[in-house]
Amino acid sequence: MKGNSRRDTKLFGTDGVRGVANVEPVTAETALKLGRAAAHWFKTTGDSREKGKHRIIIGKDTRLSGYMLENAMVAGITSMGVDALVVGPLPTPGVAYMTRSLRCDAGIVLTASHNSYEDNGIKFFRHDGYKLDDKVENEIEELVFTGRIDSIRPTATEIGKAMRIDDALGRYIEFVKSSIPRGLSLEGLRIVVDVGNGATYKSTPCILRELGAEIIVLHNNPNGTNINHECGSTYPDVVAAAVKQHGVNIGISHDGDGDRVILADENGKIVDGDAVLAITALAALRRGQLRQNTLVATVMSNLALDHVMEKAGGKVVRTAVGDRHVIGKMVELDANIGGEQSGHLIFRDHGTTGDGIVSALQVLVIMMESGKKLSELTTCITPYPQVLKNLKVKAKPPLEEIPSVMELVHAAESDMGNKGRVLLRYSGTEPKVRLLIEGEDLNKIQAHSQRIVEKLQKAIGV
Repeated sequence: MKGNSRRDTKLFGTDGVRGVANVEPVTAETALKLGRAAAHWFKTTGDSREKGKHRIIIGKDTRLSGYMLENAMVAGITSMGVDALVVGPLPTPGVAYMTRSLRCDAGIVLTASHNSYEDNGIKFFRHDGYKLDDKVENEIEELVFTGRIDSIRPTATEIGKAMRIDDALGRYIEFVKSSIPRGLSLEGLRIVVDVGNGATYKSTPCILRELGAEIIVLHNNPNGTNINHECGSTYPDVVAAAVKQHGVNIGISHDGDGDRVILADENGKIVDGDAVLAITALAALRRGQLRQNTLVATVMSNLALDHVMEKAGGKVVRTAVGDRHVIGKMVELDANIGGEQSGHLIFRDHGTTGDGIVSALQVLVIMMESGKKLSELTTCITPYPQVLKNLKVKAKPPLEEIPSVMELVHAAESDMGNKGRVLLRYSGTEPKVRLLIEGEDLNKIQAHSQRIVEKLQKAIGV
């Protein structure tokens, strides 16, 4: 990984390093090099601590390959004279919290989020619990590929130590419980929880039980290979069906690393991230607690969210897809609620990254305080119909240079006015173009979609 290979190889994607476990770049060899590079960067460049021993905390989800990557990261970190604090399986937001709580230089999570067990990944947090920006990632990559730090070899007492932090789970549980009003109980609520055989298999059931709820837990027997397997937030129909079967008040479903949540109401209807954003932001707006009266969402969130917020006296600011973009804009605006339709929601009053159980608790608090069922709360937003098309392409010329397509896009936008929108963009990871049209009239948007897709197929389709 030296020399010119830096020019055509990239480790970091949209959310850390990710891929098939034991295949580059998610190998033990690269994990060790990343551990060395990160340790060096945070030790010499990071701004978290000026004196004393430097420390990096490492957590993971329940994938089999986590053992391999964890040991490689520990070896790399300690070889650079930095201590490694190992916490084992812990939700991604738990690692972000522990990074701050233990005053570490950085945090690392070994996870591929909602992907199947064959994949794994490496996410980094800086000392304050926020994800790294592109500049820092590029500098760490540079250290990995150039070999510039290969000769740095602390010896004797300068070598780092590895320590297991046994109380990390308990500390995270107490932190999450503090995100709801002191003294509020969830007694009387019956909840189905699908933890997806992932990192929340201990924390979420424990939190809900300690807050007084009666719970039924699904998929909480991780074996290293069943994480996200036909369960969790990417299979919300599972928890929705269980809600109806058991006649409970609400269903909660997490992804593998616990930074997302999808809900189901008491009738078994799926409640996505947009609905949770609407419920919580409107409640905060009424209480005078929505900072800047602003909710941050991505371009994929439903247009109804904008109209609901505007009617209540607030506004929605949109970003590109990805929680890093959402969090970046939230920090820039000093906003405290934001997220994605996928259930990756950020409540900055309670954390620095998406947290599935913290997000769910915000809704449960509103249910308890208002006395309303989740189905009643979701009436605050009626999503516009959406049509999403993914078309394989043979090339990716600038879309604005395809007049026949852009004419139809502009015609659709003009036809729908402020009660609809068209989003046309290339995929960043696949040879595909994505077309999203939403508006009040399903038949109208389907017709517009069909016309645009036909032109795209003629111009650049496979």
